Amino acid sequence: MTARKPVILVVEDHPIIRMEALDIIRSAGFEGLEAEGADQAIFILAARSDVRLVFTDVRMPGSMDGIKLAHYIRRRWPSVELIVASGDATVSEKQLPIGARFFLKPYKESALVQAMIDLLADDGDTRSPAHRRRA
Repeated sequence: MTARKPVILVVEDHPIIRMEALDIIRSAGFEGLEAEGADQAIFILAARSDVRLVFTDVRMPGSMDGIKLAHYIRRRWPSVELIVASGDATVSEKQLPIGARFFLKPYKESALVQAMIDLLADDGDTRSPAHRRRA
């Protein structure tokens, strides 16, 4: 029996950037899902228990931006790993949920994939991301 590929949800309102991110994720051997904004991402997370990482842009139209979405996900689904990216906003670590990673666009694909691998490898640790970071 083959192991399932880890599932990563890309949250990005620009279709071309979203498709590029999905190509990177799929080329790295992960399963990629997509959402145009926070509301759609929350709907997907509520419907699918297999999403292990969310990769979100900071600036999006809708009910919340990527930083608020990351905090919402951390509270509601604490085991889901988080990567936040932005092309025009530098985000400090203090603004992100504990355990989340930030990438400035344009990001280096290999660094992004390595961060995903690292975060998902830590998934075997039964402690929450907050506890892992403090350990």
